[in-house]
Amino acid sequence: MKIYLDQLPPRLTPDQGQWGFAKAILDRLLMAGAYLATVGAFRVPFRRNDLIVVLIVLMVSAPGRIPFRRMDRSIAWQIVKHWGLSVVSLALITVILSAVFPEDPALVEPRIALAWSAAALLTLFAAHAASPFVAPHVSRLYRKDKVLIVGINDVARRLSRLIASGEADGQQLVGFVEDRSPPRLQRAAGERVVGGFEQLGELTRTHGVSVIYLAIPMAQQPRVLALLEQLRDTTASVFFVPDVFIADLVQARVATVAGLPMVSVCDTPLQGAAAVKKRALDLVVTLAAMPLLLPVLGVIALLIKATSEGPVIFRQRRFGLDGREITVLKFRTMKVMEDGHTTYTQVTRDDDRVTPIGRFLRKSSLDELPQVFNVLEGSMSLVGPRPHPIAVNETYRKLIAGYMIRHKVKPGITGWAQVHGQRGGNDLPSMRKRTEYDIAYLQSWSLGLDMRILVRTALMLVRGDMMGY
Repeated sequence: MKIYLDQLPPRLTPDQGQWGFAKAILDRLLMAGAYLATVGAFRVPFRRNDLIVVLIVLMVSAPGRIPFRRMDRSIAWQIVKHWGLSVVSLALITVILSAVFPEDPALVEPRIALAWSAAALLTLFAAHAASPFVAPHVSRLYRKDKVLIVGINDVARRLSRLIASGEADGQQLVGFVEDRSPPRLQRAAGERVVGGFEQLGELTRTHGVSVIYLAIPMAQQPRVLALLEQLRDTTASVFFVPDVFIADLVQARVATVAGLPMVSVCDTPLQGAAAVKKRALDLVVTLAAMPLLLPVLGVIALLIKATSEGPVIFRQRRFGLDGREITVLKFRTMKVMEDGHTTYTQVTRDDDRVTPIGRFLRKSSLDELPQVFNVLEGSMSLVGPRPHPIAVNETYRKLIAGYMIRHKVKPGITGWAQVHGQRGGNDLPSMRKRTEYDIAYLQSWSLGLDMRILVRTALMLVRGDMMGY
């Protein structure tokens, strides 16, 4: 299971190509234009504060990462997310300025702010909905680089689809160059083969090709060197497209270490600003929920203390970020206290080790609530792969390929697997399915995905869909 079925990115970075800068600021200009139109519609004089608002909108609105050649649910969500960021940012700045300078008029009038919010969202949706029809006409206005792809395999086909859909700004595919025998070429039906490897130099000159992608295995080194020798007599830019995408990559990217180029095939998605944003989401949501959670935590603690002997909180050692050991907090639901380090016995529905109140807590998932303190401490996140007892990890890391990759991020209270019904069950098929969802989460992480999971978790708790054991 993949969130993105293609291992290649769903879009190329927007700063590529001749129209990169224009696309990077178009959403910002649309948001600012919507504000100016709103001010004009209310027939109020343009003030100095309005210029400040326009500048704020240009700085904080969508940073040009939303593609313009297609419109689907994922893009609609990106539009709403970036629009919400702009609205919230402007509201916060307005509140702060009003508090610091109470004698000055408000940065923006409430009626204008509300009207602009609606107008900006409609403008963004209209522009992106029209973009698939407008973009092809705009693309005719500038020169395209002609492209040859050498080799036909999965990564080559994905690259050709990106070029055909216009994601590779300013590139036009001439065709494929392939040197396989006719029977094998029949299996590549549907791809336009313009010649063989020995003709690459001639094809490059004849078609005026300026970009060549080599999508053949590095193992065929003599063949690669022969192709490069042909291309020495051309002016084409040559890119090697490594066929590492046959593997399940996790946050694959090109990096440099001390100036040495490297291809990362497995890395954490939470680096730099991404880690800061995820931590900020954890703290904001957890602290905002505390007034509601504290009374619930107190009532549950009293019920546990009154109905059975033993501590209220159960501490269990589990693997956290990068496989480091952490202590996870839970409400005690059983009469025994297995720490999960050396042995772990899966709890069943009729398990006589479970207390009466514990049975309800486990069924409703309320036994996990103390983990909000793990989130505040920083050893866990609200969203991420669920942590397993160490004894479980030691068993399944030997049975499931890629099992330990799930520890490239902090464990979570809820996760992509849980909102798809994969909670509980330590048998091999269940654990393998849960691991697939966890790795898919790492491959596709974004702040928006975390927010989707939190919303889906809340809805499932209200409906009782997360009832389990």
